[in-house]
Amino acid sequence: MDILRLLEDLSNFIESTPSFGKLTWGLDREEISIQIAKIRASLPPDVKTAANTVRESERILDSAKEDANMALDGAKKESERILIDARREGERIIEQSKIQQERMVAESEILKLSKAQSEEIRNAADRDAVNMRRGAEKYAYDVLSQLEGVVGKVMTSIEKGKQEVYRADSPVQALPREKARV
Repeated sequence: MDILRLLEDLSNFIESTPSFGKLTWGLDREEISIQIAKIRASLPPDVKTAANTVRESERILDSAKEDANMALDGAKKESERILIDARREGERIIEQSKIQQERMVAESEILKLSKAQSEEIRNAADRDAVNMRRGAEKYAYDVLSQLEGVVGKVMTSIEKGKQEVYRADSPVQALPREKARV
């Protein structure tokens, strides 16, 4: 828990609570505010540093999530574009082979040759489409792998921050946590 945030929440709660003159729940509002300020001032610097580390880790994690979503969206759009291009190229090649085949129908000897070439072109187009799809999937996989590394670093930073909060002189021992699968 963020002690500084809880103290701020308490202070805001006291200020927003209806009062009778200077009193809230029979207590002097100014005295409560002074006591909260004393608690804040008496906190060790490590608590403030840890709170800042947690906030920075949260900011980094949010930024990494946003970057991951943008990278994933970009990879999806790029793979869709590559697939559309591959389909168009395949259709164009098939259309060209049909036109070529129709020209050669009149000549019987060339007919067998044109059928074979048409099949080769069709197979080549299929292979090209498969290769383009594999390339798009590899690109998406690479982007996700890079994202996995970034998220791993963020998780390491968070774990270090938690260890700093619970190290030396802390009666509460940090519980080992399972590594999150990314």
